[in-house]
Amino acid sequence: MTYHSLKQLAGQLATGKASSVELCQDYLARIQARNPDLNAFITVDAERTLAEARAADALRAAGNAGPLTGVPIAHKDIFCAEGWLTTCGSKMLYNFVSPYDAHVIEQFKKAGMPTLGKTNMDEFAMGSSNETSYYGPVKNPWDMARVPGGSSGGSAACVAAGLAPAATGTDTGGSIRQPAALCGITGLKPTYGVVSRYGMIAFASSLDQGGPMARSAEDCALLLNVMAGFDGRDSTSLEREQEDYARDLAKPLNGLRIGLPKEFFGEGLTGDTAKAVQEAIAQFKKLGATTVEVSLPNSGLSVAAYYVIAPAEASSNLSRFDGVRYGYRTPDYTDLTDMYEKTRAEGFGSEVKRRILIGTYVLSHGYYDAYYIQAQKLRRLIAQDFAEAYRQCDVILGPTAPTTAFKLGEKADDPVQMYLSDIYTIAVNLAGLPGMSLPCGFDGQGLPIGLQLIGDYFSEARMLNVAHQYQLATDWHQRTPGGF
Repeated sequence: MTYHSLKQLAGQLATGKASSVELCQDYLARIQARNPDLNAFITVDAERTLAEARAADALRAAGNAGPLTGVPIAHKDIFCAEGWLTTCGSKMLYNFVSPYDAHVIEQFKKAGMPTLGKTNMDEFAMGSSNETSYYGPVKNPWDMARVPGGSSGGSAACVAAGLAPAATGTDTGGSIRQPAALCGITGLKPTYGVVSRYGMIAFASSLDQGGPMARSAEDCALLLNVMAGFDGRDSTSLEREQEDYARDLAKPLNGLRIGLPKEFFGEGLTGDTAKAVQEAIAQFKKLGATTVEVSLPNSGLSVAAYYVIAPAEASSNLSRFDGVRYGYRTPDYTDLTDMYEKTRAEGFGSEVKRRILIGTYVLSHGYYDAYYIQAQKLRRLIAQDFAEAYRQCDVILGPTAPTTAFKLGEKADDPVQMYLSDIYTIAVNLAGLPGMSLPCGFDGQGLPIGLQLIGDYFSEARMLNVAHQYQLATDWHQRTPGGF
């Protein structure tokens, strides 16, 4: 059952071939055996998980089960979950046990899905490799000497390694799609506002968005059905009619127009990745789609704009971590100011400090107009580029990342090179569009390659249909890492 789909697991529960308790016990045993090496989980609480599983089995016995009742899931440790340690991968929150549930956690509880644990992540979601975590780096199950991608690296690695059938993630500049690509799974970032940010510890509020990570597009559709929905506690949550994101999965792709941005196929893209993407394009043509070249002329500036806007918002959001109300407090201080300074100096890691400093600088008097306002103007131009492209196509396709998984430590001392690993994903967040990554092949070293689909606003069902039809015709998403 390790690599069964969510539909298969739900079917076994419905027919009585397995109970939720048995499923959770199997996954907990795998976590206990493999997580010490993989480091994908920060917190596991078997007693709490099995209690939730027993409650799910009781719901099913009473005839009150939903589509996924009893199927377990892991959650990125950025989502507050009542009674669970919620650290955001930081020393600053090393002892914070959340007193409430994030909206996303509430939704999964209502669906009757037990929590397997909280997954490791880059500190406060700041990173592209899952190496900035206070709890140490996550390993990529395809090659334990390589990174899983970030910041949702723990979620991606645990799904790829079969330690959980699915997981939640968050995406601020590619943090669902990039680790999904590097670990050979499927990950979806919805349109901004479709999934509530309430109880999701903030990095950059205008960019952050939660989404599902699983083995297939079909699984992601089922998960998004649970996650999505209006929440009045989040001022950016969109009040829309509830959708069934799995409704179009079976539709053929005849007449689909795929846009290929010329900017995504130039310098920096490795040969193996380019070849795999071209083979995927050929497969889509066999399925009835046509292609058209489009242009996103400002996409090359997306990294520069992002690393002004995101740190600016982070410097504001992280000002609340001061050692007064919760989390880490320095043990040795002389007065209040000294306590603030030492707590933040000791509690935050180097990447978080770097971004706070950048953000505070660009928001300071004399630099706000020169940097922050200019970045926001560029953000609007990037969104306009996408709007123009969608006049010619239905969905945009390209690589998720320019390379496959790089070695642990390889880019740790070069922040710019690390930031450029998100070159194809960041523009999607700046525009607030939905995007997803799905496996499309392997490089010469046997490492997975991700294919990115970018849709127009609220086109998640269409994107999932496109991905699902591709996955019916290929088996890249069914491949599993050796040894797991």
